[in-house]
Amino acid sequence: METIKILVVDDEEEFASTLADRLELRGFNAEAVNCGEDALMKIVKEPPDVVVLDLKMPDMSGLEILNEIKESNPAIEVIMLTGHGSTASGIAGMKEGAYDYIMKPVEIGELAKKITQAAAKKKPPVD
Repeated sequence: METIKILVVDDEEEFASTLADRLELRGFNAEAVNCGEDALMKIVKEPPDVVVLDLKMPDMSGLEILNEIKESNPAIEVIMLTGHGSTASGIAGMKEGAYDYIMKPVEIGELAKKITQAAAKKKPPVD
């Protein structure tokens, strides 16, 4: 099976890099960026299978980034990270095309499961 490629997008640098490291330990190919602009450039150059995207970013909102991702490459699945009890924002993200949302603090096992499910949805079935 091919390794699932993940892009973690969160302005909290330590959180993003730690999350990417923990996902690497679980067998994923994970990378972290800390702003929407970097995320969009990375997606064009090296499209990931799944993006784990924080809703609150300093340069663009998570929903704006989600819309840009879906416009440039609709096959990329996006899992929104929401904090501060913002369930409504997570649901709004799903209406805009996100695969799912997960609340911070992130439980790594739950996130890994959602990433695997999202990547499986992206891949066409094998005949």
